[in-house]
Amino acid sequence: MTTVTLPGVYTPQDDTDLLIRFLHDELLPSHAEVLDVGTGTGAVALAAARLGARVTAIDISWRAAFNAKVNALLARLPIRVERGDLLAPVSGRSFDLILSNPPYVPAPTSACPRRGVARAWDAGHDGRLVLDRICQDAPGLLRPGGVLLVVQSALSGPEESLRRLRAAGLRVGIVEHRSVAFGPVLRSRSGWLRDRGLIEGDAEKEELVIIRAVRPG
Repeated sequence: MTTVTLPGVYTPQDDTDLLIRFLHDELLPSHAEVLDVGTGTGAVALAAARLGARVTAIDISWRAAFNAKVNALLARLPIRVERGDLLAPVSGRSFDLILSNPPYVPAPTSACPRRGVARAWDAGHDGRLVLDRICQDAPGLLRPGGVLLVVQSALSGPEESLRRLRAAGLRVGIVEHRSVAFGPVLRSRSGWLRDRGLIEGDAEKEELVIIRAVRPG
């Protein structure tokens, strides 16, 4: 399948591949309603649509939303693409599966970038500015028995994600760990991460995790 990644849009990497792998392990009902939050190029949304799901994809970036629409057209898959801030565009709707590869990289700046490609990964000093909002708002959009799959770095506190999702009434656990080499962003701020105690010594890898949360049926 031909896909494109426009300048300024997050290029699918290990975290995207990991999320798609666990998407394929989910037993979705016929014509499942699936939401992809922070869709970027639409790679995860396209994978869900190929499984026969009815897919809505959201991104705050106009460029990313357009990129996802282009790739849906190229793939001839009927994905509904919305531009908006996290879950705001789907308020009042419900889903069988919510997927997200959100910004989760700890950054020297306290706020998320308002523009530019860095807003696809930078998420405040602890990497949780977007994760906390997903943990707060996504449970209310899940149908009974619905599943939330989120990929994040161990650098951004998976235990806090588990705590928040349990507090929202979901059954939750970490279903996968994967160690990956630092990319350019983490290499460029390794000194800052070391000073904050987030990495040790000459570490050159981070751990990605998949969190799976289920709303009791």
